[in-house]
Amino acid sequence: MADSMMSKAATMEIPINSNGDSRNLAEDDSLEQDLQQVMVSGPNLNETSIVSGGYGGTTEGIIPTSSIKDLRMKSRGVSIAPSQIAACRIAHQSEDIPCIPGSSMHHASSNSSMTAEESTRGVAVEKFDIMKKWGLNTYKCTKQMISERFGRGARTVDLELEAQIEVLRETKRKYENVLHLARALTNHFYSMVQTQHALGDTFADLSQKSPELRDEFGYNAETQKLLCKNGETLLGAINFFVSSINTLVNKTMEDTLMTIKMYENARLEFDAYRADLEELNMGPRDAVTMARIEAAQQQYQIHKDKYERLRSDVTIKLKFLEENKVKVMHKQLLLFHNAISAYFAGNQQQLEQTLKQFNIKLKPPGADKPSWLEEQ
Repeated sequence: MADSMMSKAATMEIPINSNGDSRNLAEDDSLEQDLQQVMVSGPNLNETSIVSGGYGGTTEGIIPTSSIKDLRMKSRGVSIAPSQIAACRIAHQSEDIPCIPGSSMHHASSNSSMTAEESTRGVAVEKFDIMKKWGLNTYKCTKQMISERFGRGARTVDLELEAQIEVLRETKRKYENVLHLARALTNHFYSMVQTQHALGDTFADLSQKSPELRDEFGYNAETQKLLCKNGETLLGAINFFVSSINTLVNKTMEDTLMTIKMYENARLEFDAYRADLEELNMGPRDAVTMARIEAAQQQYQIHKDKYERLRSDVTIKLKFLEENKVKVMHKQLLLFHNAISAYFAGNQQQLEQTLKQFNIKLKPPGADKPSWLEEQ
């Protein structure tokens, strides 16, 4: 039968391409012979080979189909170890179980991707819950604020504490005005001291160049230099006064006002959840409503504790602020008075003694300027 089919294959027509060219004759004949061989022998798929040369060639031209599979796996980017290839062939020969090298890697990557997806989903759900709680709390507080503005909502008021807070705000406004004026005085007085310094230098120069007025220019130069020196000493005292007032106003008082702001926000939340609980208590008492009342009761207790804790903090901070303010202002006002009085009285010794009394150290001239090494 094989001889008859071979003879038939030998007398078949030669295929011609679209241009009438017969240059692929050898390749087409080889392919036809390979097909005939497969049809005659009919081997198992696992044993199928592809003949790269002509029919009846040497065994070096036979490529096993398992090698084709290996090449396909390599072309997909999967690295295949020789031990994996041998294990796959043994599995195919013994149990006909399909073996895909690198499948464990695929499962590991899929598991890691599923874990990352679950964690991302968990973070998204958590953020959604936070936004939901924030939105609900903002709605309740806004509703309570509008009700208070229009006089329809009840407001928790501590009359004594509210009066102390209002006094603190008024005191802060007045101290800010003192700080503004003291800074303005410092700037103007600094300009005057610089003018006196320039005037003293000019008098000293004219004293050297005008022999007929040497003594008069010399007296004025010494006077202006002395006034300049005393002015710099007074500037040191005023700068210390300004720095202390600035710390008291913009740090100590501001810290207390921040606590007061937190207290007022807690008071608004407390009244909002209190009004919500009262509204639920006035409604029907079915199972759903009772569950909502219980949840509202818990939220009411949480915000009540927060409100009471912050009210206590504000009371304590106001007390300590008042004591600190009296102590600081007593020292600073005494310094300001003694320094100004000594300067305008021309008492240089008393002016220097005032600075020593309050431990104020003046910077030497040119201390603010960088050295020549730092300028390089």
